[in-house]
Amino acid sequence: MDFKDLAKQTIKKCLKKGAEAAEIYLENGRNLTIEVRNGEIERIQEAASYGAGLRIIIKGRMAFASSNDLKEKSLDEAINRAIAFAKITSADPANVLPDDPRVSPVEGLYDPLIRQVPIDEKIELLRRLEKLAMKDSRITKSGGATYREGEGEIILANSNGLLKSFQATVCGYGIEVVAEKGEQKSSGSDFRQRRFYADLPPLEEVASKAAREASEMLDPRPVKTQRAAVIFDREVAYALLGGILSALNGERVLQGASFLGKKLGQKIASDFLTLIDDGLRPKGLASKPFDGEGVATQRRIIVHKGILQGYMYNTIVAKRAGVESTGNASRNSFSSLPGIGPHNFYMEAGQAKPEDIIKATKTGFLVKEITGYGINPVNGHFSGGASGFWIENGRIAFPVKGLTIAGSADEILFGLDLVANDLDLNRIVAAPTFRVKALQIGGD
Repeated sequence: MDFKDLAKQTIKKCLKKGAEAAEIYLENGRNLTIEVRNGEIERIQEAASYGAGLRIIIKGRMAFASSNDLKEKSLDEAINRAIAFAKITSADPANVLPDDPRVSPVEGLYDPLIRQVPIDEKIELLRRLEKLAMKDSRITKSGGATYREGEGEIILANSNGLLKSFQATVCGYGIEVVAEKGEQKSSGSDFRQRRFYADLPPLEEVASKAAREASEMLDPRPVKTQRAAVIFDREVAYALLGGILSALNGERVLQGASFLGKKLGQKIASDFLTLIDDGLRPKGLASKPFDGEGVATQRRIIVHKGILQGYMYNTIVAKRAGVESTGNASRNSFSSLPGIGPHNFYMEAGQAKPEDIIKATKTGFLVKEITGYGINPVNGHFSGGASGFWIENGRIAFPVKGLTIAGSADEILFGLDLVANDLDLNRIVAAPTFRVKALQIGGD
């Protein structure tokens, strides 16, 4: 099937049926999942998926319909539904479609060799991964090893003359294990993803991390409630960025529901904080040549040395705000309308080694796991459960579980005083290990 021609013809049909503006977002993909536990195959599932989402605008009224069937009859029905809905929705002068003809060049999005690797090889990879993790004498049970891969093509066309497409792949594997000591049980896991199969990390690295994560949290001790330094390990540091991301959403800013809404150009954090949204990073897991509605992606510095430089917008919200789209229209799939979201979003690395940050901390809490919602995007308050290690005299003393951390965004952002050099950019949202000089820690 010629998907580009299908997209063009569908736009023509939309206009012929009465749409003043129309857009089609078409997906064509394949996904594979393999699960192995105790050396036995538990699941192999491979499936192809197709679908299209349609946006129709009539006199400022916008409606959306989707179809997971690309046959002519099904698409015609979706067009008719969208046109019928558009006639009864409320008009909004911001309901416009982009006309950006540019496509940003991005290297390393598609690996044609992924599908050529035999399934038997991928199964054997998981068996080897599980054996390596179970070699650790502290590990007593396997929660299973998993391999996932996906490849697909996105085609986007609209009545402003846009016709764009790109192909992308992703693959990854991981494992979960359990360590036991007496009545204690502690689990650990690791899962790594890459664009290219050949770039997947060594099995030994993934296995040892999962085993270490499970075993190192045995024999936790209590600590008293107190105010102390908090070090966020890079494995959880990114969790704090979630609330900041929501506060950078241009729609929240317009609604007055962001604690960063009136701080453009102002100092919002210490000089140690620089945040970047990069849609162009080669082989980046969220890199792409255009966003979820066809606007060219870019690399943007959102916060530079603590100063807020800008927010994130899609086309409609940008129109309401009187600014240009930043290329941050996000789509979960063809069945959803464009929202606002990041590409490869990360906190810039510092120069300190993680171990040096620990050595520089007389008393503190090294956080390895966080539960809760992180920073509240509306008021900036932070509260969550946490586990990790207690630090005394610059050394890890013992594991701790069930603590709480509380504070404000200002306390965290202005309290940043050490940032490590261990940034892992093979994540969609990433941060290096960093220290906040003091937060309230709830214990016994």
